[in-house]
Amino acid sequence: MAIKTVGVVGCGLMGAGIAQVCAQAGYETVVREIEQGILDAGLRRIAQGLAREVERGRLKPEDRAATLGRLRGTLELEELGGADLVIEAAVEEIQVKRELFAALDRLCAPSAVLASNTSSLCILEMAVATGRPDRVLGLHFFNPPPVMKLVEVVRTIVTSAEVFEQVMGFARALGKVPVVAKDTPGFIVNLLLIPSLLDAIRAVEEGVATIADIDQAMRLGCGHPMGPLTLADFVGLDTTYRIANILYDEYRHPRYAAPPLLRRMVLAGHLGRKSGQGFYDYRGPEPVPAELVR
Repeated sequence: MAIKTVGVVGCGLMGAGIAQVCAQAGYETVVREIEQGILDAGLRRIAQGLAREVERGRLKPEDRAATLGRLRGTLELEELGGADLVIEAAVEEIQVKRELFAALDRLCAPSAVLASNTSSLCILEMAVATGRPDRVLGLHFFNPPPVMKLVEVVRTIVTSAEVFEQVMGFARALGKVPVVAKDTPGFIVNLLLIPSLLDAIRAVEEGVATIADIDQAMRLGCGHPMGPLTLADFVGLDTTYRIANILYDEYRHPRYAAPPLLRRMVLAGHLGRKSGQGFYDYRGPEPVPAELVR
């Protein structure tokens, strides 16, 4: 069955971005959030982002209006019952996701496909909470979804070939480049990225070099667009810590063990850009390396 209507669970940074991408690609899109304030903020972020694209000449005013016309928000999960595809972008907690998938399974038509935007959790663990595990898979977008071209399509050992091909086509219809990953923690990107971020944090912890020099070395020496510590701040140190713990619990390999410095920064609320302070201090006109007590 062709995908015509998309539901998105969550209207935070990722959920709102995914909803925008779907609506821009021509899909009727319903995004659900549990709090009106978060929903309003997400929809406002989408409208502002589209307005900036019009100002820059990248989007026609009529296309902005059409996109917003295809998008609506709701506080009711039941409003997603008519969707052909539902993409979950809720909090990164497996029990929350299992409960959501069980509820969506009851609400959605048997033909509907259920997908998770999780960056690291086991897709099959969500799928078995439903009566349609063959119609569940991972659809991992990258931040910010309207800009980043990559989507990881995560196929479990029970995902049907039909659903897999359908979602691969959907990702391409969004203008994304899909890559296929097995249902293993971290998939492709985080499996390789997280150890490199943890190594950079260990280098700070051990006094190998300054924060600025570590980032400068990786930018100029390896051609990375941003250094690993800047990237960790951008991702969120709490998110980095959570993914590291998920990977370590699965693989039990030291390369996935979170350094003590990372844990202490998270405990202190120094989460990176989102909190105003991480490895850099973002509270001034320009980010500057933070003074860390190690």
